[in-house]
Amino acid sequence: MLRHAIAPSRRFTKASHDVVRHARLTSDAKILLLAVQGLPEECASQPLSEHARKLGITGRAYQKSKELLVAHGYVHEWREQGERGRWVTEQLLSNVPLTPEAAAVLRQGRSEEPPSVPKPTVGAPAARVAGHQLPVDEEQEKNYPHPPSEAEAEAEAEAVVGGGAEPAPEAGLGPEAGLSPEAAEGERVLLSLRHVRRELYLGVKEARGLAELAARWLLRGVSAGELRRVLTSELPCDGVRSAVGFLRYRLMHKMPPELPVEAAPPPAETRPGVRELITCTASGAEEERHVFRPVADETECGPCRRQAAWELWERQRALTEAEPDPLPWRERFARIGVSGSEE
Repeated sequence: MLRHAIAPSRRFTKASHDVVRHARLTSDAKILLLAVQGLPEECASQPLSEHARKLGITGRAYQKSKELLVAHGYVHEWREQGERGRWVTEQLLSNVPLTPEAAAVLRQGRSEEPPSVPKPTVGAPAARVAGHQLPVDEEQEKNYPHPPSEAEAEAEAEAVVGGGAEPAPEAGLGPEAGLSPEAAEGERVLLSLRHVRRELYLGVKEARGLAELAARWLLRGVSAGELRRVLTSELPCDGVRSAVGFLRYRLMHKMPPELPVEAAPPPAETRPGVRELITCTASGAEEERHVFRPVADETECGPCRRQAAWELWERQRALTEAEPDPLPWRERFARIGVSGSEE
């Protein structure tokens, strides 16, 4: 690909590579951010929607661009009620991502760190050169499914400093090397905090040192999502000075109680032993004798008991059939009438 770029001498806006190459900002959001950044001071009183309308970004395109700028910390809004009861919306736009706390400090005009005075350039002025060098953190905006490990990055950095020779990897620095499943899960949670709050950025060695504390949380019934929410919520207003010290303090002092020990299950009932075979008492001749295994205290086998019950039913049936049929009711009434008249 051929390129022809001439650096303008006037009417230009300095754009950061982090904004131009941002993977999650749309083109409308980038154009709106750069356009408002280069406006003069007298246009600062106009709302962001007015500047977007002048650029032809309206409707759903403006709403989506504003949502992305707010989500990534480039735009902050405050809605307050004025003296006469009217609601006023104040907006802050920055060309670098800001946390809500840092934006609030800039809004109140109480920035703790004053802007540094740039050092004068040494040497004669030179012509402007179009930027072609990729930023160091060019690939930092990729959406990784899991927190990336820094072991490989540190090994490459040491190789560059050492003159290209690949140093031998230190023992125990591989991902999840020699860790329990809970400690490995806790280390992954600690390394993922950088994607939620940049103030909680941890290296591999730092996360490995806090993995055992995080594992104790997981062993006490806390899920990985709940642990991440506890570590990233309610941060100090003035920011976190040391991510390692802050996380160690919070892991130790907010640790949940241990789970109650569950009672041991009752022992399973043992089945009764198999009984010995006995001879059925209902068998007659020597040739017809047979044995069976009793269930309780019976002395006859099942087929013999069924045969005996069937024979008893046959005898009862024969006796019932041998009895004479009962007289019809007319004859019974007539017999009762005759016996009554004779008396």
